[in-house]
Amino acid sequence: MRRLYRKKALSLVKELDAFPKVPESYVETTASGGTVSLIAFTAMALLAFFEFFVYRDTWMKYEYEVDKDFSSKLRINIDITVAMKCQHVGADILDLAETMITSNGIQYEPVVFELTPEQKLWHRTLLLIQNRLREEHSLQEVLYKSVLKGAPTALPPREVATSEPLGACRIHGHVYVNKVAGNFHITVGKPIHHPRGHAHIAAFVSHDTYNFSHRIDHFSFGEEIPGIINPLDGTEKVTTNNNHMFQYFITVVPTKLHTSKVSADTHQFSVTERERVINHAAGSHGVSGIFMKYDTSSLMVTVRYWQPYLHPVSWADSVLLVSWLQIRFSGTFRGYVCSTLKG
Repeated sequence: MRRLYRKKALSLVKELDAFPKVPESYVETTASGGTVSLIAFTAMALLAFFEFFVYRDTWMKYEYEVDKDFSSKLRINIDITVAMKCQHVGADILDLAETMITSNGIQYEPVVFELTPEQKLWHRTLLLIQNRLREEHSLQEVLYKSVLKGAPTALPPREVATSEPLGACRIHGHVYVNKVAGNFHITVGKPIHHPRGHAHIAAFVSHDTYNFSHRIDHFSFGEEIPGIINPLDGTEKVTTNNNHMFQYFITVVPTKLHTSKVSADTHQFSVTERERVINHAAGSHGVSGIFMKYDTSSLMVTVRYWQPYLHPVSWADSVLLVSWLQIRFSGTFRGYVCSTLKG
């Protein structure tokens, strides 16, 4: 009795099939139809395979708006090595109002200017990446996507202690400034502040010790994010002249970065370099040192992940439609040829 009931239930389900099948006796199988079907299913399998990889990939979406945040502070991250002793140089910042920004967050560390073999390898690798970034801007998207995945972009420390004299000074740390134009500079003498401005005490430093050859291991604005390479990272300038001025003109763009790994408020910037020898007799006036003049942009950029949607139905329908049209066309063409030959 139960078996009979099951058979009746199974036959009832078959009768309620929403997609009734064409009886096999009504279907005419041909070699061309089978070939087209095989090609169609192969094409759909390949499309599904490639569509999966497109779905896994992500794209960077850039949005632009006016920066309305004027009250917050701008962080400047510094790691610069100068080929002079620390007691002979000083670093500070002046903003647009000639206000001297306290440099409590900056440290002076006596070091050797020459790099070790491991550090030179790191420096060459960084310069290669910088050259590729200048040629192919799409690599910046790769860096944004791989943020926090790679090794830190800081210069690796020395493997062993050196016996060489510490004739250079590593100036590193960070300071907070107002979001207005300013001038970060490294020049001879320690900075002092007085009511009429500021000055550097350079009277006790011998002119023969002047050497503003320098290497910028890291220079950035905003929150530090491992994996992001900034335009000045890896820059090295060597001079044999005591009176040399190096200038960097920087335009800072506030940037909000939102990825699957990190969400941070940072800053991008573009830079223009200029250098010249100070020679008052020839009319080239100025002060020897390293000067980084920066200004903030009124636009803000938001960088987000964008992931494409899967749309398998559209391309599957397209493949089936093309296959059906090809079968109908081949059948019509074959019928026309056969009737022509019989006639």
